[in-house]
Amino acid sequence: MAKKSVNKSASELESPAEVQHVDVKSPGAEKKASKSRSVKNPDATGKKTTTAAKTGKAGVKPASPGVRAVAASTSKTTRAAGTAKKKTKPASVSSAGPKSRKSPAVRSDRTLIIVESPAKAHTLEKILGSGYHVEASIGHVRDLPKARIAVDVDNDFAPDYINVRGKAALIKSLKAASQASARTLLASDPDREGEAISWHLATILGIDPASDCRIRMQEITEQGIKSAVANPDQIDMNLVDAQQSRRVLDRLVGYNLSPLLWYKVQRGLSAGRVQSVALRIICEREEEIEAFIPKEYWLLDVEAASGGRHYVMRVDKKNGKTFVPEDSAQSKEAETTIKRNPIIVESFKVKETKRPPLPPFKTSVLQQEASRRLGYSPRRTMRIAQSLYEGIEIPGRGPVGLITYMRTDSLRLAPEAIESSRKYIEQHIGPEYLPERPNFYTPKGKAQDAHEAIRATDSYLTPESLKPYLRPEQFRLYELIWTRFIASQMEAARVARTTIEATSGEYGMKQAGIVVLFPGWGKVWPLGVKDVSIPRAEAGEKLDLVDIKREQKFTQPPARYTDAGLVKVLEEKGIGRPSTYASIIETLADRGYVERDDNDKKLVPTKLGRVVNVFLVKYFSRFINTEFTAQMENELDSVESGEEKWVDVVRNFWDTFKPLLDDVSATAENMQLPPEEIGENCPECGHPLVIKRGRFGEFIACTGYPECRYTRRIIKTTGIKCPKCGEGELIRRKAGKGKMKGRFFYGCSRYPDCDFVSWKKPETPAKAGNKDESGPEEEEGEFE
Repeated sequence: MAKKSVNKSASELESPAEVQHVDVKSPGAEKKASKSRSVKNPDATGKKTTTAAKTGKAGVKPASPGVRAVAASTSKTTRAAGTAKKKTKPASVSSAGPKSRKSPAVRSDRTLIIVESPAKAHTLEKILGSGYHVEASIGHVRDLPKARIAVDVDNDFAPDYINVRGKAALIKSLKAASQASARTLLASDPDREGEAISWHLATILGIDPASDCRIRMQEITEQGIKSAVANPDQIDMNLVDAQQSRRVLDRLVGYNLSPLLWYKVQRGLSAGRVQSVALRIICEREEEIEAFIPKEYWLLDVEAASGGRHYVMRVDKKNGKTFVPEDSAQSKEAETTIKRNPIIVESFKVKETKRPPLPPFKTSVLQQEASRRLGYSPRRTMRIAQSLYEGIEIPGRGPVGLITYMRTDSLRLAPEAIESSRKYIEQHIGPEYLPERPNFYTPKGKAQDAHEAIRATDSYLTPESLKPYLRPEQFRLYELIWTRFIASQMEAARVARTTIEATSGEYGMKQAGIVVLFPGWGKVWPLGVKDVSIPRAEAGEKLDLVDIKREQKFTQPPARYTDAGLVKVLEEKGIGRPSTYASIIETLADRGYVERDDNDKKLVPTKLGRVVNVFLVKYFSRFINTEFTAQMENELDSVESGEEKWVDVVRNFWDTFKPLLDDVSATAENMQLPPEEIGENCPECGHPLVIKRGRFGEFIACTGYPECRYTRRIIKTTGIKCPKCGEGELIRRKAGKGKMKGRFFYGCSRYPDCDFVSWKKPETPAKAGNKDESGPEEEEGEFE
């Protein structure tokens, strides 16, 4: 299976030198492969314990003919490029395709196509046939170096790009393949980042960007690929400039603010143009929670009946005005009045309404729904979606991209997709569920409409028909995308809303109900409606009082953000773009500015995160705020549309940011965090022990360092005995590497003597009998 390690973001949140690797696997060997999974538990000091299996030799064979993992040509190059050192096998046919075979020699009569990932290369080569040779650049081949700012502010902010380290062999191979081929087409992903990758490839390969060398595929299907190849285009330099301006802006902010934080707050910190605003949003919510003062209120529910008909109405008015009892006395007074006076029906209304279908997914909504319904983090959602987009091997059809491009804020659907979905609905769901005319959707605000919405590439490839060929996580996400796409083209649901209103003395009360008359799109996607039927009553009718229930309540503080909730806020405020949402959150977690609560859901700012936020807001509030960041996103959109020059956008920012930066550097007070003592002395030297933060998070260390090097991990026990050995307790840890990086898991405190690990927190014996079987399955994976 090809792992997409390059996250599609042009912000400061990414490591531009990230590269992919290919795991060569064979079907039907899941159990055997699982035994050799490596389990690494790095302690707080960065030391690694024993691994569960030995790795093989470095280097991976190509995934298919013409898809050469050239970075594996030598073990040294392989290690630098980050390719896999061992071969594992999947449980089912994966997006990487079948076993590797030797790549055929490049021929001068063939067309070379360069894509980003080996998985996509495998899919393209199978579809296009022998006239084409496909290779993968494995993300970026050129980028700004990590060790220096590499932006010449005195020369129109010219970026100093270098070839990505570790890719020398790959670049050499791509050059040779391009020179030996009849022509070269650049097929990186169809977004700003992909356009920049194509431009960098063109520069390295000596291809004129103004020539017809660029192809863009919105879907990896036979029709989509052949149509793109038949209609090559020029590299869109406006898109390249938009990505380049974002990259330069993020470099100017990150590489100037981060050293300032080192000096004024704590060594090893970093800041970014977008992630610092997200941190501010999370910290401000925490401040709201801390400042919140609960207020008392009461609910009054009146149970009444007449002729075998029962009603439960809530008191909501007094003398015709909205009324909510603020204390027990007010609620008691209302109860007394209602008991003394008859209950008279004022009105009984039934209104039939339509509920239009929801639009197909865009990136932010997909991330929110996958989090809410499946429990997936945005990062996990995008990784799975990438594999569905790049292609899955389907018996009888070969590799097929199952969804369209998954980084989009458009709600547009291609005409052929609408036609196909309407045919499916009529044939397999029922003609009564097909509207007379197709449904069209327009996104709110300004959206980049270069792509379609996220949809299934073939309406007839139902989730159930593909279930044998998909991993469980792929199946669940594909099912979510397919059903939302089909539902978007179905007939509206019809519901009947019923309301009964009554009075008793000066108090008014009401009960509302709803009944689904026709499910419409709710046939495939949950309507979110629970039927509540209210029996008919006549105006002026007297009801008999059965009971009155009073309930004390208190107002609740605003909830902390979940991953999905933060994505929603970022989108609403115009911060970031579809390619950046997932990486913004993961960067905050990786840097120790936020952590997730015990349920791995809510984002909580750490002490360090709050101090960093206070410093940035105090001195850079002009730039670290939602309005400014949203305005910068709009200016980047203007660069993409050709309305503004990227150099002008960067210069306008720098001319205001640099003087403030110099002033803060000279005058700002220090906000360094004092070490937090834990109330214990070092068992080796007697000095106080404190909590420190290192590469792998917080740990306990001796204040006598460097003379005394005593350290130990901070163990967060759950109080639950290990279900495997029965001796140790389960400890909550965080995966530090691999595709599950940043995700919490649970392991035995006796590791490595006991190797029990689980993504899901095992339940205590008291709760085991009440286990809810309806939750999402836990994904198997490699703990590192």
